Amino acid sequence: MTETEIVPTEAGDARITWAAAKKPWTVLAVSHGAGGGIEARDLVALAAALPAQGVTVALVEQPWRVAGKKLAPAPKTLDTGWRGLWPALAAPGLPVIAGGRSAGARVACRTAAELGASAVLALSFPLHPPGRPESSRADELLGSGVPTLVVQGGNDPFGRPEEFPDGPYTLAEVPYGDHGFAVAKRAPLSQEEAVEVIVREVSAWITSLR
Repeated sequence: MTETEIVPTEAGDARITWAAAKKPWTVLAVSHGAGGGIEARDLVALAAALPAQGVTVALVEQPWRVAGKKLAPAPKTLDTGWRGLWPALAAPGLPVIAGGRSAGARVACRTAAELGASAVLALSFPLHPPGRPESSRADELLGSGVPTLVVQGGNDPFGRPEEFPDGPYTLAEVPYGDHGFAVAKRAPLSQEEAVEVIVREVSAWITSLR
C-alpha cells in the first residue's frame, strides 16, 4: 500500500511517500541526496522489499525538491526540513529508523539523537568531497549516537569503504558500486546483484534491531 502525504515545515512543504507494511513493527524513513530524488535505485529497492518484513518505508522528499529546485540548500536548511517532518514520521507510534542517501545520510546522522531515532541507515555516506580526503565528515557519522549502518559502494569517490575510520557503526560494502551504487558493465557483479546486496544487508541489520 502506497500513500503520499504533504508535510509543512519551516523550510517549505516536504512530501512523504509511504510504502506501508501490513503489520509494521518499525518505520524506515529515508531521504534522497543533493543530486537526485526518491527514484534512486537503492531507495526504490528498499521500499519494494522491506514492507514484507514488517518495515514500513517512508520515502522523504525534502522541501527544496518538492519545490522543483535543482540545487540543495545549506545543511542547516536540510536539517530544518527533516526536523519539521519528523512528527509525521513518528505519528504511527513505532520506532523510527532515520536514513538517507548521501546528503540525506548526513542529515540523519546529525539529527538522530535529538529527534529520538532508534537507529540510522546511511546509504553512500559522503565521507569527503571527491579527491579531498582531508575534508572529512567522519565526525557526523561518529556522532550519530544510535546504532548505525553504512552501506557504501566499493568505488565511491566520496569515500571508499577502506577510508572509513573505526567507530561504533557497521559498514557493508557493495562491491564495485559508485556513489549511486551503479556498477560498470565489465564488473563481475551485475547491477541487479549489487541492488540485492543492498537489500540483503539492510534487511539483516534492521532485523537485528528487533
